[in-house]
This record gives sequence, structure tokens and C-alpha cells, in this order.
Amino acid sequence: MTAVRTTSVERTAARAALAVPGVSELQPSLRQSLAEAATRVRRTLGSAAPSPETGIHAERAPRTGAWHVEVRCVLDEDRRALDTARDVRESVRSAVDAYATRHGVPGPVTVVVTITRTTGHRRSHGPSRPPGTTAP
Repeated sequence: MTAVRTTSVERTAARAALAVPGVSELQPSLRQSLAEAATRVRRTLGSAAPSPETGIHAERAPRTGAWHVEVRCVLDEDRRALDTARDVRESVRSAVDAYATRHGVPGPVTVVVTITRTTGHRRSHGPSRPPGTTAP
């Protein structure tokens, strides 16, 4: 498996994850963040933003041909995290499976989704009132 194909699988997985309602962005792992920071030191100001697949790590098991994809998501608060994680897992699994099959490197696909944080404003449920009181 070449790095180019793994990168393509990661791009495919990133597009699939970002297309799921409730996913606001992908969060790089610590390893990816440190590598990006080291690269940024060498760049001039105003350089391009990190690629969206920095929140994805894909690898293929040499013996079995199975794909293992890790997805690190930042979610909007508007949707339940469990539902969104399930949708991300299924979307990424389907996209990677289709991509790998099209390019002659099929194998079982395992996807692990980690929710790193949620963003957005919490919806207000009205003013807080002491128990037993009613609205004016």
C-alpha cells in the first residue's frame, strides 16, 4: 500500500465524515497537531489552512487487507452525539469500502469515531426558576 493511496482513503473518509449533519470539523490527533506545528514554523504567515483529513488516520493491515480508519470529530450541539457518531461511522465505512473496491484494494473496513468536543451555543430552555414557581 503506497502513501498516496492511504492519503486518498483518508481524503475519502474526511469528505464522508464532513458530509454528516452535525459534524462541524475534524480534530487532528496530537501526533498530527505536533507535525503541523513543526511545519508551520517553516512556513510564512498567511499559509493555507491544514487539510481536512488531518482528523483522519487510515491504515491497511498487510496480512488481512482490512482497513482501519480512525475519525476524530468536533460536533455541533444541535444533534445528539451518539446519533451523529453512528452516522459518521456508517458514512465513512461505506465511502472507504466503495473507494477501496473501485481501486482494487478491497477488504473489511473498521471505523472508530471519537468525539473530541462539541461547539455552538446551548439552546435556552427559558429562565431558571426555583422549583414550584410558575412563570409571571
